[in-house]
Amino acid sequence: MSARPLLLCVLVLLWWTLNGLVWTGQVVTMGEATGQPVALERALRMQLASAWLWAPLTLALFWCVRRWPVEPGRVLRALAAHGLAVAAVIVLRALAVRLLNDAVGWYPALPPFPDVLAASVLNNLLMGWLIVGVAHAWVYAGRARRREREAIELGARLTEARLQALSAQLNPHFLFNALNSIAETVHRDPEAADRMLVDLGAMLRHSLDTSRRQLVALREELAALDHYIGIERARLGERLQVQWTIDSDLLDAGVPPLLLQPLVENAIRHAVAARGDAGAICVRAARAGGRLVLEVLDDGAHAPAPRGTGVGLSNTRARLQCLYGDDHQLVIAPRRGGGTRVWLSVPCRTVGAAA
Repeated sequence: MSARPLLLCVLVLLWWTLNGLVWTGQVVTMGEATGQPVALERALRMQLASAWLWAPLTLALFWCVRRWPVEPGRVLRALAAHGLAVAAVIVLRALAVRLLNDAVGWYPALPPFPDVLAASVLNNLLMGWLIVGVAHAWVYAGRARRREREAIELGARLTEARLQALSAQLNPHFLFNALNSIAETVHRDPEAADRMLVDLGAMLRHSLDTSRRQLVALREELAALDHYIGIERARLGERLQVQWTIDSDLLDAGVPPLLLQPLVENAIRHAVAARGDAGAICVRAARAGGRLVLEVLDDGAHAPAPRGTGVGLSNTRARLQCLYGDDHQLVIAPRRGGGTRVWLSVPCRTVGAAA
């Protein structure tokens, strides 16, 4: 038996047992108040027997409601089925009284069956329909939970599909830019171009290894970023200066794959490649409370070019929204004295590095 039907059986049995105990207390109290006391043992036997007879009948009514629920287009058929089920309950309880009265003692002398049946109608008609109503609430609540669970699962699948689509968009983007950099270098410095191809191969391997993963360890992301910087350093030479300020305790923190590469690429393009002298880029990772804070800073001498609308950054924003919803911040702002600061805050979630 699955968990939900088993839970229903337990709840029904507990409910009717509690009802039997409450009814026992009422019978004993009323008997004493009217001067016709009822022995506790007899009251307990009668009321628990009456209550426990309801347990299987309640489960039968729940089954009937699950089989024929009241819903648009099938109201009359459902009501007819429930009416017949309640009528069957009334008859069955009357028969149970006739069969078990000698053992339980509901009546000192058992009346004719039509009188027992009439009493069963008065005592059980309303209760039967109340149980039908409760059963509908149980069925509809189960449907609502199931639909909510399905909606969550569908949302997760859609998010995963969107992330894979965004990753598929990002990979050709950095590959195209890297190949352009190699093409600019191959005739001028073949050895540097060869090193760039090695770094590009490592980046592609990282991209393939992480294509099915939503988060990778920061150490993996930094290793891939170092290969990308190697490509750009081979092209720009000493003009590109890179500083790393990484909290070593955060190397297992999870980040989306290729999160930092578009940010560093933007900094190189606007702060280093566009000028003739050397430029410095700083990559930082620190913890602030329970959050991971990443920064990419450059020292561009002039006001930063408009950023945030290219493929790399728009892709980064979309992936962050998919993964974290509103629980992230990405701020791109000018630095005092020139240059740009990209500040990113996400929840700090630990993941293991790939084996």
